[in-house]
Amino acid sequence: MIFFVGAGPGDPDLITIKGRKLLEEADVVIYAGSLVSKRQLDYVREDAEVYNSATMNLDEVMEVFLKAEKEKKTTVRLHTGDPGIYGAIAEQMRELDKHDIYYEVVPGVSSFSAANAELKKEMTLPGVTQTIIITRMAGRTPVPEGQSLAELSKHHATMAIFLSISMIEDVCKELLEGYTEETPIAVVYRATWADQKIVTGTISDIAEKVRFENIGKQAMILVGDFLDTDFELSKLYDKHFETEYRKAVPKKDKDE
Repeated sequence: MIFFVGAGPGDPDLITIKGRKLLEEADVVIYAGSLVSKRQLDYVREDAEVYNSATMNLDEVMEVFLKAEKEKKTTVRLHTGDPGIYGAIAEQMRELDKHDIYYEVVPGVSSFSAANAELKKEMTLPGVTQTIIITRMAGRTPVPEGQSLAELSKHHATMAIFLSISMIEDVCKELLEGYTEETPIAVVYRATWADQKIVTGTISDIAEKVRFENIGKQAMILVGDFLDTDFELSKLYDKHFETEYRKAVPKKDKDE
């Protein structure tokens, strides 16, 4: 049996309880060595087979899967963050489907939510934005028509930009198609790792700040007014708002 497990962003304690348990019990572990903390391997059995997928291609990963299945072993495919976001698991699952091999996906904490947690922000502020766009800059991997940063920026929503920090100048240029130069932006390098860095600014000055910090990879870009603006109170804890669990407190006058 095969489990695709999200390891979380960096801090090894951010893996889920289910993910950690599967890792401890696995006969075979294939982990994304270029991104997953090697401290996760401390929980792997000494007699388990361990492979670093950073040095492997899809065919080689499949060879390990098929061999383990033939030997009736349990395999954990350990991906960084959440495996369903830029994890390239679809192609692996498609190959497993061809062989009628059963698998499960165990979600993980994505780097965009970890980065936001380090910033201590709420990405969906009432009256500011209720939408989060998860995307990337076109590079060696193109983006479909209509999904460029320039087009997406016109929504003025909260945006989490993956895999694009090396092109920060181009990122900012495209963002200006929708956002203003003064729109706040944050770059979180290696969120939750010991060497984490946080750089904040606006679209007009963030590129210079990022270059000064020598950040060229493994960084999340978060964009939007949620980073620095006033906002409306939510209805969730509004004493005048009734829910199925709580009675509303009557208003005494229109200004209350």
